[in-house]
Amino acid sequence: MRLEYFEMIDQVVHLDRAAGRIEALAVVPDASPVFEGHFPGHPLVPGVLLAETMAQASGYLVLAHLGFAQMPFLMAVDKARFRSFVGPGATLNVAASLEHDGSGYAVTKATIRHAGKLLADAELRFRTMPFPDGLDAPMRARARAIGLPMEDAGGVAP
Repeated sequence: MRLEYFEMIDQVVHLDRAAGRIEALAVVPDASPVFEGHFPGHPLVPGVLLAETMAQASGYLVLAHLGFAQMPFLMAVDKARFRSFVGPGATLNVAASLEHDGSGYAVTKATIRHAGKLLADAELRFRTMPFPDGLDAPMRARARAIGLPMEDAGGVAP
């Protein structure tokens, strides 16, 4: 994770396009400017960044599902629950499953676990739209960097 740059997902561990499921790892850094204010002397990952972590895993799932034909934009976070605190150095297992895709929207359910313990979960809704000018290439580069398989259903790299 690079919290201050909103790069939350470090590695895609597994992608199952047919089942609509992704598993990823996110390693909380030992130090980050975010921890200087949240909270001094007792560093914790803000809940909003945990929601962002679930949204990014879900977003990569939607990108893969759509073959990078459209960009998912987070529109809603529903039923979010934060069950425990997350501190520096934690390795987070992030999973998301695709619940709906159609009519320009995608819905996922996502979880974050640490050492097998459920830390957070939510339902996330995305609007899928054409990529804004100049965003397609950086998104593909980041997806490759974290190990997202880049072949579409037809075996062609997007």
